[in-house]
Amino acid sequence: MKALLLPVFLLAATPACAATWSVQPSASTLGFSGTQTGSPFTGTFKQWTAEIAYDPAHPEAAHVHIVVNTGSAHTGDTQRDEAMPGADWFSAAAFPQAVFDATGFTPAGSNHFTTTGTLTIRGISHKLTLPFTLDVAGSQATAEGEIALNRGDYGVGQGNWASGDWVGLPVEVKFVLAAKTTP
Repeated sequence: MKALLLPVFLLAATPACAATWSVQPSASTLGFSGTQTGSPFTGTFKQWTAEIAYDPAHPEAAHVHIVVNTGSAHTGDTQRDEAMPGADWFSAAAFPQAVFDATGFTPAGSNHFTTTGTLTIRGISHKLTLPFTLDVAGSQATAEGEIALNRGDYGVGQGNWASGDWVGLPVEVKFVLAAKTTP
């Protein structure tokens, strides 16, 4: 029920000299929140990967490629969790992955950045600008951010679910991405 990703993720690079960063899954999360019949709910994507190239000296050349398994959405509510991979929501059988691709990070003061990329869910792509913070200490980096999406823009919620009457159209996607350079 949530538009992904996002997610969503970041670090800058020059192709020839950029370091490759490896995501640390145990310290990283990709979550979402929304409302159903007016009550808030939260969830996470349990399966996703990120390829990151980043050189702090050249943030404009960064590249991020995030792939989210749409069938891995989990909220802890059995009915919701069984519905999300179905044809009315993520349609995971037909569209098993959501993808976010972005190139270049734009400094926005202190440890704040933005990156513009393309988010594709259910075969529908839209450009978006993702704000995030990035803290780098030696070979360790942590990026955090959130973005508001409209699930209807990506066809998430078909038929009776398209209007937003039962499940709200606004979705917040939040992430913490911990990574370290790979030798």
